[in-house]
Amino acid sequence: MSNHSRRAIYPGTFDPLTNGHLDIIERSSKIFDEIVVAIGDNPDKNPLFTVVERTSMIKKATQHLPNITLVKFNSLLIDLASQLNANIIIRGIRTATDFEYESQMGYANKRLRKDLETIYLMPSLEYSYISSSVVRAILKFDGSIEPLVPKSILEEVEAKRKGLN
Repeated sequence: MSNHSRRAIYPGTFDPLTNGHLDIIERSSKIFDEIVVAIGDNPDKNPLFTVVERTSMIKKATQHLPNITLVKFNSLLIDLASQLNANIIIRGIRTATDFEYESQMGYANKRLRKDLETIYLMPSLEYSYISSSVVRAILKFDGSIEPLVPKSILEEVEAKRKGLN
């Protein structure tokens, strides 16, 4: 990576990946040279999908983007950023509540590593209400998730419905 290229990390649990997440990834991929999608592996969160399943779905949904790299992580984000020689964190912001939480995290990261910048992106308007929690709730109550997740992974996400009821 040259001195002028920009590697940014987009961290998340992605349980599951939503159209809102994909929107942020696609738009970020036009701004930065490389986007590292960092998939959080925290079993204490009791995810619906394993980290292997989440990684597979994100790989499938982003295969049209040449500058995307996927990594799993279960460490401090600043440590991952140092390991990857990245100095930009991308965070999606849907609401004022999201901003309050994310700005606190951004300030904490900046205090721990001064060269680390956090870039906040709002999802496109049509995805502003989507969250992984909403998708999981709709799955549980047999609603349609088709407009909420990428078409390329819809079947895999739908397959989890059976285990929720």
